[in-house]
Amino acid sequence: MIDIQNLTKKFGNIKALNDVSFQVKKGEVLGFLGPNGAGKSTTMNILTGYIPPTSGSVKVDGHDVLEEPMEVKKRIGYLPEIPPLYGDMTVNEYLKFICDLKGVPVKGRRQKLDDIMYLVKIGDKKGRLVRNLSKGYKQRVGLAQALVGNPEVLILDEPTVGLDPKQILEIRRLITALGREHTIILSTHILSEVTAVCSSVAIINNGKIAATGPVSQFSAGGSGKFTITLDGDKSLCRKAIDKVSQVDRVEFLRLDGDCSVFRVESKPGQDARKELSKSLFQSDISIMELKPIGKTLEEVFIDITGRDNTHTEEEEE
Repeated sequence: MIDIQNLTKKFGNIKALNDVSFQVKKGEVLGFLGPNGAGKSTTMNILTGYIPPTSGSVKVDGHDVLEEPMEVKKRIGYLPEIPPLYGDMTVNEYLKFICDLKGVPVKGRRQKLDDIMYLVKIGDKKGRLVRNLSKGYKQRVGLAQALVGNPEVLILDEPTVGLDPKQILEIRRLITALGREHTIILSTHILSEVTAVCSSVAIINNGKIAATGPVSQFSAGGSGKFTITLDGDKSLCRKAIDKVSQVDRVEFLRLDGDCSVFRVESKPGQDARKELSKSLFQSDISIMELKPIGKTLEEVFIDITGRDNTHTEEEEE
């Protein structure tokens, strides 16, 4: 759905983006991550047609952002970090205004707006002035304007910033629901938000893509390595583990009361947990705890961006 190739953007002598390439598949929810100044906003501004690239290409559903800007804009709904709201309009007036800007046909418009307001739960606020709404409701109105025209792609820049915990959960649920029918790019500094709603991740740092892949690739919970606590004698437990062909390495860690704790590593590309459970059951050994070994997305993010920053500083020296 979105294809970005060799994207470069210069502001004078400053290279904000340096040969950036990544893709977002139809129906995917991509978490677009990076520290401040990494190039996230510049990428989104180019994608939405707000600024042109210095070089490279950006295509949305096969349409080039430079050659067919209107076709691209028809397919994109954009919620910037500060929603483009007009406080002296009512919610209803504002959304009608957005319909006019986007060229939404008058016929059937009323029903479409009612559907959008119902979806983002602002139907009871449509007669209120925008300036009198709470922060959470202003975010919902901003999201509603992004949905006007039923775009195939939604670009959401920090949609939960400044919201209270309840509002954050509500917006996350809404994004999850929207992800069933839209391709979404979600830019956020709240990394737990990415693991909660996204299917894939792209990390940008110093104007370059540092890593891309499915969320599971960056999160703890992989099946390869884990610690397991077993209710049984150390030697008997070890024998049951050794019977499993998918196990590559086993290390006894400690006794925990009457339980034995082991660190187990599966063979590359395999998951030993299923066969291990069978072997332990046959040996009448109970699993008290099984905990995957891996880094959180936050730890991976810090590793990647910290490593790249260090590398850049060394190059400059």
